[in-house]
Amino acid sequence: MKKTLLSAAIGAAVFGFGAHAASAATLDDVKEKGFVTCGVSTGLQGFSAPDSEGNWSGLDVDYCRAIAAAIFGDPSKAKFVALTATDRFPALQSGEVDVLTRNTTWTLSRDTSLGLDFRTVNYYDGQGFMVPKDLGVSSAKELSGAAVCVQSGTTTELNLADYFKSNGMEYNPVVFEALEDVNNAFNQGRCDVYTTDQSGLYAIRLTLTDPDNYMILPEIISKEPLGPAWRQGDDQWGDVVTWTHFAMLNAEEFGITSENVDEIAETSDNPGIMRLLGTEPDGKMGADLGLDEKWAYNIIKTVGNYGEVFDKDVGQGSPLKIERGLNALWTNGGLQYGPPIR
Repeated sequence: MKKTLLSAAIGAAVFGFGAHAASAATLDDVKEKGFVTCGVSTGLQGFSAPDSEGNWSGLDVDYCRAIAAAIFGDPSKAKFVALTATDRFPALQSGEVDVLTRNTTWTLSRDTSLGLDFRTVNYYDGQGFMVPKDLGVSSAKELSGAAVCVQSGTTTELNLADYFKSNGMEYNPVVFEALEDVNNAFNQGRCDVYTTDQSGLYAIRLTLTDPDNYMILPEIISKEPLGPAWRQGDDQWGDVVTWTHFAMLNAEEFGITSENVDEIAETSDNPGIMRLLGTEPDGKMGADLGLDEKWAYNIIKTVGNYGEVFDKDVGQGSPLKIERGLNALWTNGGLQYGPPIR
């Protein structure tokens, strides 16, 4: 009998924990406070960086603004908390931020043991190496014995160790917690090599004293699927975050931009477009998400489709000039693929 009662008590406790987790309602909390709080990097040009007046810009920043537009119809209802690689996960777990829209790699351990959820990738990346041209190397295989600047608390640090070990090479890690400290150390010549996601290297090179004196080596040593993360047990909130990205991808695939969305909304009788833009009679796509039927229209009108955002933040319309590559739509040979809104 005691064992039966004990088992029942444990089962009730587990059930209670699960029910509590599943009943988490970030969307309701966000609506009540009137804004969404996003954890972003402390400053990575093209992804999330503040200007001298504290105005944020970048691909990850625009993702957050798109979430705000989906919920409130207003991208300005997004607030940003700058987080280092080390403090980003505790900040999300504690509720300091509602979602991480910060260059964060989706991995198994983060998706399980940290109690976080990932479901989509807004930037497919891979780790690379940047060196001064006068170092005289053209391949990462020539870096044995080098001093390597790397940020602590990242998959970058782990991948670095794996790469050198698997290739039978030695290296001297120069490790800092803050990205700014890593940048300064490399700029001051305290290490021979800088390693991070390749997109980050393009951004960081622009901040160096003489960018033309540095080159990015051709090797990509890892898979870095970067995307938003939120707390486990809140599926509705996860749906909002995920479908915000998918709406931007579907808009690009349909050829809908911030400039032509009004005209298309008024004239299109394409059922897929009508569901996306909330013009379908008796449509309920927004209601199923807990949002207004114009949720996707508001994203596209005020923030843009994925291609527009990519181009201005990191692509050919930005100082970084990064090619779409894997981040092209699937119809153009890339990996970006938005499931149908229906």
